[in-house]
Formats: sequence, structure tokens, C-alpha cells
Amino acid sequence: MNTTSVRTTDPLSWSVMGLYGLPVLVTGFMGSLMSLYLMKYATDVLLIPPAVLGTLFGLSRIWDAVTDPMVGYFSDRTRLRFGRRRSWILAGVLPTAATFGMLFTYPDGLSATQAVVWMAVAVFGFYTSFTLVTVPHLSWGAELSADPHQRSRLFGVRYGMITVGGMFALLCVGWLTSLESQGSSSLRSVASAIAVTAGVVMAACYVTLVVRLKERSDGFRRPDRGFLVAGREVLANPHARILLIVNFIEQVGAAAIGASALFVARYVMDRVEIAPYSIITYLVVSSLSVPLWVRLAGRYGKARVWLYSMAATAVTFGCMFTLAFVPVGLAQVVVLMVLSVIAGFFAGCGGALGPSLQSDVVDYDEYVTGERKEGAYFAMWNFSQKSAGGVTLMVTGFVLSAAGFVPNAEQTRTVQIALAGLLGLFPLICYTIGALVFTRFRLDARGHDEIRTALSARRQHSVPG
Repeated sequence: MNTTSVRTTDPLSWSVMGLYGLPVLVTGFMGSLMSLYLMKYATDVLLIPPAVLGTLFGLSRIWDAVTDPMVGYFSDRTRLRFGRRRSWILAGVLPTAATFGMLFTYPDGLSATQAVVWMAVAVFGFYTSFTLVTVPHLSWGAELSADPHQRSRLFGVRYGMITVGGMFALLCVGWLTSLESQGSSSLRSVASAIAVTAGVVMAACYVTLVVRLKERSDGFRRPDRGFLVAGREVLANPHARILLIVNFIEQVGAAAIGASALFVARYVMDRVEIAPYSIITYLVVSSLSVPLWVRLAGRYGKARVWLYSMAATAVTFGCMFTLAFVPVGLAQVVVLMVLSVIAGFFAGCGGALGPSLQSDVVDYDEYVTGERKEGAYFAMWNFSQKSAGGVTLMVTGFVLSAAGFVPNAEQTRTVQIALAGLLGLFPLICYTIGALVFTRFRLDARGHDEIRTALSARRQHSVPG
């Protein structure tokens, strides 16, 4: 089988970018299925209390605070001939596939306590093994090119793949919710089959990637100090701190549409079937907007463009709170769909430009420390994203419990307003805070060009690590 070798000075071909982005087509599906349906499936079908689920997701984020940085650090230091990124990816694909299947596969006859234990093992197992795959994959992307515009294109393709995977997830969610509304006895077997199939396809895509694409081997120095030193250097990087905070805040807000859209559609709008159409509209527009955001970033700068998009996203999500006060019927549907288009358009910006900016920050770190540690940086990035999804699900679970949510029943006005607040006000607050923090980001295109020039001169006199 042919293997493509990529040098950091080469323009990235569409075939290389497509090959790199292929696996996240499936991981995007998996992440979307979890965020869109797992909470509802576990509460309405398995009857696990939402507060218990919220606790599980919250605790799993604490565990990620340990595993993500460790995987990133040891991925940076790995010296196997097969590659420091590819080796970790291969180690993680099978456990990821198995534990994802567990999330939607439950043996018959489980008691309430046994169902919670099964879910806990599946959640912790999935997030741990998923880290083994996603952190090295993200880090590998930052290594494929040193050019900031090429990076934006690469991560734009990656984000597009994620959203396409999300669209497939929505089709499955529509299928599953239809089975649920019909009271079909096949719901659990169908959910299990979807999850197992996704795991198998995910493993096949990652294996294809690691066989077909080589890692870079030009002169760079691996971290040679301790795990805690590497972590401190990431957090001491002023540009990285801001990016990590902003990414976390933005992802918390973005996850709200997945966590609460089905609840709002069913219990506020009395149109559960509209939720998949709303979210798929959001994802389609988001994906189609990426080339425009990449172009604007090349002209006006990544940070400036992302800042403006965050501010606009905050306002758009805030308007979704009005769904609780618009009369039930066609007017609600029109408001939701129009706002989904606008929110999706602005969401495409951060998905493409955020990881690209993080790659530029890694260059700054190499300029300061002399070490190349994409793994440490993207471990923190990955942790902030996973934490955001977990925090959103945790908040959703606690808010529903506090408001008096009762599964599969007509909800009180308090619950309806709480659901609309989760969909609209919660993201409004998150995106607004994120935009305010991001105004302090100072690594612009000129500064990054100077760093690249200095690193290029340094590497000409270095020996590969």
C-alpha cells in the first residue's frame, strides 16, 4: 500500500487533508449521537435519573483532567519507529469502539443500580480510550504544515468532516426518536446496532489513516523534562491560557443546542420531529460557511474574525430563549429554523480557526522553550472540549431535576422556561464571556510570521530529536 510522506514546507493537497479528516467523520457522528441522544435515551428509555447522569458526566471530566495531559505528554515523547502519533492512535481504536457500543447496548434484566454501573463503566471507558485516539490525531494535524493559512484549511476540512458526521447522527436520532414515539420494542436493538457499527467504521478509518500517512521527522526536539513541567509550560503560555479558556466557554455554549434541542422540541414546541431538522440545518450551514471563514481569516486575521463571530453567535443563541414565549405552532418553527441558520453560519468560524490558532501557539512555545509538544497543547485543547460537553450535560441534568422535569409527561411552565433558557440564555452568557476574554489575545499574524522565521533558521542548525 502506498504511503504519503508530508513535509511541513509542502502545500497540503486535498487528498492529504481528506485522508487526515476522514476518521473524524465517524468521531463526529459518535460525539453528536452522544450529545444529542444519550441523555434522552438514558432518562426516557433506561429511566436513569438525570441528576445521576449529570454526576457521571461531571466526574468523567475530572478523570479527563488526568488522562488527557498524560496522553499528550507521552505522545510527544514516544520514539517508536511507527510514529509517536500513529502508535497511540492504533492503541486506542479498539477500546474506543467497544466502549461506544456499551453506551447504547444494555443487557436485558438490569436493575436500576446495575444500569447506572453499566453506564458509568461505559462513560469512563469511552472517554479514556477516546483520548488515546483524539489527542494524537489533533496533535498530528498541527505538524502537517507550518503555514498558518494551510493550517486553517486543514482544520477547516476537519471541522467539515465533523459536521457531516453530525448530520448522519441526526438521521439516526430521527430514526430512534420515531421508534421511541411509536413505542417500538426494537428501539434498544437498533440503538445498539448503530453504536456497534459506528465503532467498527471508526476503527477502519483510523487504521487507513495511520497506514497511508507518514508523520513528520524533520528537526524538532521532543520534551525531555517531566510531565508536570510540560503542563506548567502550557498553562504559563499567555496565548494558550486565553485560547483554552475561550475554547472551553464557547464549546459549553455550543453543546447546549445538542443537549437541550430535543427537550425543547418535544416539551416546549410539542414538535419533537422538528429537532433533527433544526440541528441538521445548523450543521449544514456551519460546514458550508468554513471556506468563507478561512478566506476572511487570511485577509483580516484569525483572531479578529473569530472574535466577531463569537459576539454574533451570543446574540443569535440568546434570541432562542424567545421560543418559550412564541405561540405554539408555525411561528415557533420559523423562529427556530431562522436562528439555526444564523447560529450555524457563525459556528463554522471557531471550528476551523480555533485549532489553527492553537497550532500557532505551539510555534510560540517552541520558540520560547525549544521543545515541540503539540501533544501537551492539544491534550489541554481536547480536555477543554470534552469538559465543555460534560459540563453542559451536567448542568442540563441538574437544571431539569431542579425545575421538576418528569420524563414522558406534559411539563410545567417552569420546566418549559428552564429548557428554553438552556437552549438560549445559557449559550448567550457563555459566548459573551468568551468574546470578552478573547479580546486579550495578542498573537497576531505579524508576530507569528516572526516566530516562524526564527524557528526555520533554528531548525537549519538542529539535529532531529
